Amino acid sequence: MKVSLESEITLYPLSIQKDKKNYIVEEPISGDFFELPEISVDAIRRLDKGEGMAEIEKVLKEFYPEEEVDIIEFVEQLVELGLVQEVDGVQVHRGKEKQAKSEGGFLWIPQWVGRLFFNRKINKVYLLLLAANIFILILNPELFPHYKDIFLFDSMVLNVLTYLLISLVLIVIHEFGHILAIRSHDLPANLSIGNRLIFIVFETDLTQAWKLDPKKRNILYLAGMSFEQVILFLSFVFMLLFPDAYFVGILSIIVLDIFIKTVYQCCFYMKTDVYYVVENATGCYNLMESGEIYLSSFFKKSRMDHKKVFEDEWNLIRIYSVFYIIGVFLTLFLTVLYFIPQLYYMFTTIYLNIMEAGDRAAFWDAIAFLVQTMLLLILLVYLARKKRREN
Repeated sequence: MKVSLESEITLYPLSIQKDKKNYIVEEPISGDFFELPEISVDAIRRLDKGEGMAEIEKVLKEFYPEEEVDIIEFVEQLVELGLVQEVDGVQVHRGKEKQAKSEGGFLWIPQWVGRLFFNRKINKVYLLLLAANIFILILNPELFPHYKDIFLFDSMVLNVLTYLLISLVLIVIHEFGHILAIRSHDLPANLSIGNRLIFIVFETDLTQAWKLDPKKRNILYLAGMSFEQVILFLSFVFMLLFPDAYFVGILSIIVLDIFIKTVYQCCFYMKTDVYYVVENATGCYNLMESGEIYLSSFFKKSRMDHKKVFEDEWNLIRIYSVFYIIGVFLTLFLTVLYFIPQLYYMFTTIYLNIMEAGDRAAFWDAIAFLVQTMLLLILLVYLARKKRREN
């Protein structure tokens, strides 16, 4: 479909709101969001008013003398983004027609329920609990998690199943934090399953958070971790009050799981909850991509002019790149301190149980553990391939 200066353009209904640097444009029918600069938003608003393309181009050149203005190219980009409904009265057809997304998203949870857990006063309580948990660990270093905390039983299968069950429950609680936070703004959220590194995770789609002011988005991103701080605080309290109780072993697994996931949240080479808070606070919504370009350039013969490429985000990208590298070392820290010792302990125990044929219960427990491990690996491979296909 050819676009010219004489073309009449009809856009889909769009919702536009100011963000930190640019504007967030929503196409409500599909629920898609786009970040656009002021000049683009100005052009869209003029197109909506029915102004001619030639006139719009002339006005934009006057108002934005430092920008290169090509209204035809801009409209063609809008067509590619799926924001143009008609050109000269002719419906814009694509390979896949734009369809309204089903709202779904836990709408059965009333807004007032979300606000019980996420409001100005309660949000401050979560912050205080974070400080309290750090203070408790400093005063009671014996509560610091150990890699052997997951080995409660002689049966390795039972150990793994117990840890997986506890981890699954904590993941669900974490994601319901996100869900309740977004429902406090009467917005929908969808839940899916995926993986990050070797972890199987549930993921809450917080796309609708773009409707909110940037400051309010941070609460949505930190909601899951806020719930974890409540659980961690209660676990510490019960472990201190009842150090010899039978349930302390379960609480130790909870502390270990939350500790690992909290450190993992600070690994900025992945798009974790904390990463989104940083991205949102800075207003740089391609922080990871820019950081990877900056870091990869050090391994190339030809160096690009970073200041020219990143412009006003140059200092921010350099700082992020440092934390990107720190995140890699944090992952190595978790691997050396927890994952490798746990794997070594597990497979050494399994090997001994298989070789000692006299203990039939231990032998079959080892076989069941190997089958269990294989099934988990198959699930991880399936999720990884599914994610690759979706991308």
